[in-house]
Amino acid sequence: MLKLARKIGPALLAVTLIGAAAGCGGGDSDTDADSSGGDSTPSASEGGGGGGDADLLVWTDSLKIDGVTKVAEAFGEANGITVKVQAISEDLQGSFVTADAAGNGPDVVVGAHDWIGNLVQNGAIEPLNLTADELSGYSEKAVQATTYDGKLYGVPYGIEALALYRNTDVVPDEPATLDDAIAAGQKAVDEGKVDSALNLPVGELGDAYHMEPLLTSMGGYIFAYDDATGYDPTDVGIGKEGSLAAAEKISQLAKDRVLRTSISGDNSIALFTSGKAAFLVSGPWALADVQKAGFGYAIQPIPGFQGQEPAAPFMGAQAFMVAANGANKDIAQEFVNNGVNSEEAMQTLFDETKLPPAMTSVQEAVEDPDIAVFAEAANAGAPMPAIPAMASVWEPLGKAYSAIVSGKPADTTMKSAGETINKAIADAG
Repeated sequence: MLKLARKIGPALLAVTLIGAAAGCGGGDSDTDADSSGGDSTPSASEGGGGGGDADLLVWTDSLKIDGVTKVAEAFGEANGITVKVQAISEDLQGSFVTADAAGNGPDVVVGAHDWIGNLVQNGAIEPLNLTADELSGYSEKAVQATTYDGKLYGVPYGIEALALYRNTDVVPDEPATLDDAIAAGQKAVDEGKVDSALNLPVGELGDAYHMEPLLTSMGGYIFAYDDATGYDPTDVGIGKEGSLAAAEKISQLAKDRVLRTSISGDNSIALFTSGKAAFLVSGPWALADVQKAGFGYAIQPIPGFQGQEPAAPFMGAQAFMVAANGANKDIAQEFVNNGVNSEEAMQTLFDETKLPPAMTSVQEAVEDPDIAVFAEAANAGAPMPAIPAMASVWEPLGKAYSAIVSGKPADTTMKSAGETINKAIADAG
């Protein structure tokens, strides 16, 4: 059964009483939510963990601050402690690593699960006082995503994955395969209804994240993956058979003008919502703009190519993590292990962020069919690799995709990317 929030533990009570005796927080339960963005980031010279008189300091980003603040405030009020939530507007991960190393960071950071490998490597976060079994009420993939080297490092609250948006005013029928989608989109282009059959971000530097469904459907992979053991950084799939088949498919789609470097993460959503594309590959972050676009739409998990493997976009999880060098680690553990780990907190986070919930009971209670599609896509996908070796992948693989779309030979370009990735991993190891 799912562990729900319990009363404040003895360790936290002792810490709180010590803090009160020393005059920290004034001995009251007032909370302080600071959403001033990047200017709120404590400098390394401020000291005191950057939290002032607060008993608990949480860093998040500006998109999630409302939900995180409500959950933190509820925890503070229930336990008679002061909390402070700050939104870091730029490079939250990098700012956190730097501040934590200097002893001026937060007690808790809220971020993407694929940060975990880098954060662990930098000694910036600590394992939680929870086991994976104690998170049995959460999506299995979300727990896998926040588990690294056999240890749980985050309580997940939201999951996400790419899906296929369709302008139903242009293409009324749901495609069974990605080939069907492209054909229907191209027919709409030929009829002058839209300018693009499929908006899938490529850009000048490439976009390995958005290309992942195409890679996997053609039998390719980045790292070998097993549900029990996770990713194997010694088994790189780029340059092997499946990736070469994907490269040839991508090359053909580029020749057909379906994939273009002029479509990027900066404009793909806006061009779709302005009615210039039949289909869009994007995540739940595009949903609000699509809903306001003024045309009929539908969302489905991304289908695979005809006769090929299912398309498998990366699954992502947003999670609460405990800083290794925070000033109030006992309080932080209590907050994440119990204050965040409750149906009430998870419902609040969903209400404010609209990310598909990671907790299955909250996920199942959501009546929004669009959210259900993204939850389905996330639960079917493999977690984005959180291993440090992934840092050697994004740039060379993205550039390879862009080069292939720009007309470079598919086979040799993908093989060269594989060699670059393997060498970078070997050099880093």
